[in-house]
Amino acid sequence: MADNVPDLKKASQRIGRIALGLCLIGLPTPCRAASTCAWINEATASGLLGGEAASEVTEAASGQSAACTFTRQGDRFRRILRVTVEIAGDPHARLGLIAQTCGADAAALRAIGNEALICAANEQKNQMGERVVGRVRDQVFTITIDTTLKNDPVLTRDELKARIYTAAEQVSGNLF
Repeated sequence: MADNVPDLKKASQRIGRIALGLCLIGLPTPCRAASTCAWINEATASGLLGGEAASEVTEAASGQSAACTFTRQGDRFRRILRVTVEIAGDPHARLGLIAQTCGADAAALRAIGNEALICAANEQKNQMGERVVGRVRDQVFTITIDTTLKNDPVLTRDELKARIYTAAEQVSGNLF
């Protein structure tokens, strides 16, 4: 086995040079890195959702918000953490519009960005969740965590509130 180490090293170096050459001549497939979420990483999101989660990142288009969606899919449930961020010309007014989705049960969330609120989200027959809306300077953010399992043993009502607060700390901190 020790005799093969130099051969493996040479082969690895050769593969690296080939990949670099493909990048330089314009074949982007082996060179492209996966998009990552700028506000919360996959490991943190996975922990908040109670296990490994797949991520999807949507870059901001003109006049649109950027979004990161993390999904933990089980046999009989789906847990989702979604973060959206948009740059607003009048962030206070934009936050006011978004906060209307919270309704009367919105509560102020201290020490999270500016003017952050927490409220229930997706209160449907077979789904429950929590939402945080807030802003950091001119960036308005929305974070939701929800589960399709009404009596989810991991994302209980209290756990949803604790985990959305942790997500909000992470996101608002990264927006500063």
